[in-house]
Amino acid sequence: MVSLTHAAPAPRAVRQLCRIRAAYASGFALWAGAAAWEGWHRPGSRQMWVLVLLVALFTGLLCLTVASLYRLRRGARSAPAPAAGRSGARSGGRGPAGA
Repeated sequence: MVSLTHAAPAPRAVRQLCRIRAAYASGFALWAGAAAWEGWHRPGSRQMWVLVLLVALFTGLLCLTVASLYRLRRGARSAPAPAAGRSGARSGGRGPAGA
C-alpha cells in the first residue's frame, strides 16, 4: 500500500478540500444560527434538537476536513526528495532482465 504522507499533495485535492471546508463552515454557521433562534423561541422543542444534531454533524465534517488539509499541507513541506529510479528490476549480479 502506498503511503500518502510521503507524496506531494495533488493541487486539485487541496482545492477541493478548501471548497468543501467553506461549504461545511457555511452549513455550520447556518444551522448554529437556526438552532440558537429555535432555542430562544421554543427551548427544548424537537426542531431545536434536530438543529443541534445538524450543528454537531457539520462540526464533525468541518473538523475532519481541516485535519485532512493540515495533514496534506504538512506532508508537502516535510516530504523527502523522490528516490532515484532503479536501473534494473533485480539485483544480485545478473545482467539485464531476460539475459
